[in-house]
Amino acid sequence: MTQVNGMWKRLTTACMLLAMPALAWAQSADPKPWQLNMGKGVTASSQHAYDAHMVALWVCIVIGIIVFGAMGYAMFKFRHSKGAVPAQFSHNTTAEIIWTVIPVLILVVMAWPATAKLIAMYDTRNAEMTVKVTGFQWMWKYEYLGENVEFTSRLDRESDRLRQNRNTTRAEIAAHPHYLLDVDNPLVLPTDTKIRFVITADDVIHAWWVPALGWKQDAIPGIVNEAWTEIKEPGVYRGQCAELCGKDHGFMPIVVKAVPKEEFQQWLAARKPAPAAEPAPTTEAAPVEGEAAPLQDATPSSETAAPPAQA
Repeated sequence: MTQVNGMWKRLTTACMLLAMPALAWAQSADPKPWQLNMGKGVTASSQHAYDAHMVALWVCIVIGIIVFGAMGYAMFKFRHSKGAVPAQFSHNTTAEIIWTVIPVLILVVMAWPATAKLIAMYDTRNAEMTVKVTGFQWMWKYEYLGENVEFTSRLDRESDRLRQNRNTTRAEIAAHPHYLLDVDNPLVLPTDTKIRFVITADDVIHAWWVPALGWKQDAIPGIVNEAWTEIKEPGVYRGQCAELCGKDHGFMPIVVKAVPKEEFQQWLAARKPAPAAEPAPTTEAAPVEGEAAPLQDATPSSETAAPPAQA
């Protein structure tokens, strides 16, 4: 019985290992272990990048099949053991023109849609809201411009505790599924909304990168870079600082929480500071019966003063 159980365990493990490549091929918003292809993401920018990547990938596959197929055919058909004698020539003008013109045409065909998509990825016009992102060592500051809402976002305390404890076990890390990829305050954004980002840094160069959004932008002190996104699917998407910014560079995660517009408006209203209370208007109380009336100024005013005596 023990041998049978052991055989089933080995068979199950082997099936899982065989299934890993197929599972890795499935596209996802955030990168996953054993993923073989880039993810589609959840924005128009990420879809543009994925489409351009797939076009280039299939072009390379077709070229590879043709080139290596021709090489294999030539090596097999005209091998020395069959008495093949190589042709003696220095060059062939027709062949040189063909293998120069065809690659140029392929590059032009690939460059046209890629350029159009690249221009669209940098078009921040007609944005419905703007978020300012500032990189610090080692946290992010987010400001919703025009809304009077801002906060900082840094590595969550549990991840920070585990990473600094030398006695942390693998079991403890496994129990924290988003170890080193979780924050105390995520960036909350609405779905189906064009959002403009202005990105800078306060101290050293950082880079704000969430793979599911499809772009990465440097945060440089003294320089303001722009980017935009429009998230199609609600969810939580994670990233990290992608520029070596110091000793704690690896502990500077980014978490974006995308929610429907109505839920975002409720969250934003709750984050806004309460309006300052207006001082109540002061009114003079009427004298109570039996209470002495307040003393009036004994000095006569200019309007009630007695006229000067006639000479």
